[in-house]
Amino acid sequence: MDQYIGKLLDNRYEILEKVGSGGMAVVYKARCHRLNRLVAIKILKEDLAQDAEFKRRFHDESQAVAMLSHPNIVSVYDVSRSADIDYIVMELIDGITLKQYMQKRGGKLSWQEALHFIIQIMKGLSHAHSRGIIHRDIKPHNIMVLRDGSAKVADFGIARLTSASQTTFTQEALGSVHYISPEQAKGSHIDARSDIYSAGVVLYEMITGRLPYEGDSPVAVAIQHINAIPLSPREINEDIPEALEAITMKAMAADVNRRYISSDAMLEDLEEFRKNPNISFDYSAADLLLDDGDEPTQILGANTPQLARAQARRSDENYRTTGDIPRSRTHAASRDEDYKYERESRRPAIVVGVGIAIFVVAIIIFLVVALGPTLTGSGETIYAPNLTGLTIEQAMERKEVQDNNLTIKAGQTTYSSTYEEGLITAQDPQYNTEITKGSTIIVTISGGADAEKTMLNFVNEDSRMAKMTLEDLGLNLNVELIEENDDSVTSGYVIRQTPVMGTVLHEGDNVTLYVSIGPATETVVVESYLGKTEEEAKALVAEAGLTWGGIEGEEYSDKYEAGLICGQSLAAVTTEVEKGTKISFTLSLGPEPDEEPTPSPSASPSAAPSASVAPSSPAQQGGSSGNGDSGQTSATTSTKTVYVYLPEDRETVSVQIYVGGVAVFSTPRTYDTSLRIVRVDVTGSGQQLIDIYIDGQPQESYTVDFDS
Repeated sequence: MDQYIGKLLDNRYEILEKVGSGGMAVVYKARCHRLNRLVAIKILKEDLAQDAEFKRRFHDESQAVAMLSHPNIVSVYDVSRSADIDYIVMELIDGITLKQYMQKRGGKLSWQEALHFIIQIMKGLSHAHSRGIIHRDIKPHNIMVLRDGSAKVADFGIARLTSASQTTFTQEALGSVHYISPEQAKGSHIDARSDIYSAGVVLYEMITGRLPYEGDSPVAVAIQHINAIPLSPREINEDIPEALEAITMKAMAADVNRRYISSDAMLEDLEEFRKNPNISFDYSAADLLLDDGDEPTQILGANTPQLARAQARRSDENYRTTGDIPRSRTHAASRDEDYKYERESRRPAIVVGVGIAIFVVAIIIFLVVALGPTLTGSGETIYAPNLTGLTIEQAMERKEVQDNNLTIKAGQTTYSSTYEEGLITAQDPQYNTEITKGSTIIVTISGGADAEKTMLNFVNEDSRMAKMTLEDLGLNLNVELIEENDDSVTSGYVIRQTPVMGTVLHEGDNVTLYVSIGPATETVVVESYLGKTEEEAKALVAEAGLTWGGIEGEEYSDKYEAGLICGQSLAAVTTEVEKGTKISFTLSLGPEPDEEPTPSPSASPSAAPSASVAPSSPAQQGGSSGNGDSGQTSATTSTKTVYVYLPEDRETVSVQIYVGGVAVFSTPRTYDTSLRIVRVDVTGSGQQLIDIYIDGQPQESYTVDFDS
């Protein structure tokens, strides 16, 4: 038995069962007795718990992650240690990993479903990056899919610790190396764009059903991330929209400076694509090409600094192309060869340019030497302080700002429901990013909550998520979901909406979402197959679009000859069913052979009529006779059909029918309840009481006029 199961940590968390194990921790399901809720507890493995430096980083990083609060991030509740056990208390997720979900769906998702998940992943990353937290291990195994279709990013901070403690590719890296960024593979500087690369690989795998790079070893895969270019998604599956391919390949650009500048920038393109799948972006897969010489990685903010984004886009223009996706860097060499003549013709201009550049560099060197301390500070590296939630004045008064000669500069103003007007909502460089003393930090200021809330576009969105989003607006909207058949929109997703996107919403407004329930179901009217042979009935059933259910039983019939259909599980003419519904039949054994009459049944009102007692003549019972056992008929008899509706709470039932107190069957007949309805033809004259018994219990009783 596991040593931790049954233990009570900190007199609060009772460990109930083990639910999983990873490279650095074991996960348990536990109950928090203080708040009476179930939680997940990750206990650090013993070998790692012996490393004091690792434990220190484990606590520091985990406590930073505990500050994250977002619907697309698994919440961290507590970080603690008890009896030399280091552990993290997290939100317990009722769901499976994205990797498991993909495996259940055959390894590949539709592009609509992949878009649904990647938007949620990027929203979670955007929130984390804005708080200075980099995940560093984004992969489907670390994305949880809940029963309601929402996704949550897990293992923030823990992935960062694992990365920090490993300098080589070990066996534990095998599962993650397929998703790491080139800069991680090279051991270079890591920033938020490394998470964007990994998210791009996850999106690639979702829409293609395969990983971009495979190899015999982790090192072989890592080298491909650095030097190779994957097949474009549309070469694997031509149904993938071009715009989604462009987003995927830009996120996976090997050159970090040609990648999306931030999670928000990628989210912006994903939202534009969601609104218009036919949109065309002004970049292509050629952006994946690496320069011949590696440029030093620039430290950029994670959340959409406008200046940096503009610079990145201007830089991208140098690499845009309309051609096919390049297969190797030989394309760059070919391009250089094509322009060799032109370059040679420009040599005089280049010589002049080099001379000017040398002059400018000389001036810069002079200024740096003469005014270095004034211009750049001491050059000492520090970590950017966290300024979010403060006013600019409060930020400038912070000790670490003043001691390190940092400058706080206001950038753009944005609406925020989290921060009050005038407070800092984001900063660039981000919190905990390496900067030098004397640096400038550009901050984003909250303009308060958005006074006017507008209708979003929910077309082709999951209706449940759309309703939750509308409810979260806080306007007490009356949201109505109307189901409709639709051949093109996935069941459960929105077909259209009222009001349209961009409409200003007010308190208590009515919002209608028309939700797809899939293609319309084709129905057929059931025909009568009575009197047909089995072969004839089988052919007619197939022609009608029903499913042949076979012969479920046989019974005597005075109306139909032996071998003909005398009963069917679905009533004829009056029944309309879905195309493909199964129908089964009863085969006639012909008229029942004559038997000796039996004494009349007891007149006891509480007991079922006895099959062993019958009138001595038809006149004694009003001239009635069943179609089965009595064998007596009157000159004025006629035939009627009795319908027996079978219960659904058992597999088989015993049925007996009495006409005027006379049993139709010599012994009760057993029927499979899948027939649902049994039809029995009975004969009699005048008005007779029909009694139907199922499993010996009275089911129905009514009078039939055989003369009508």
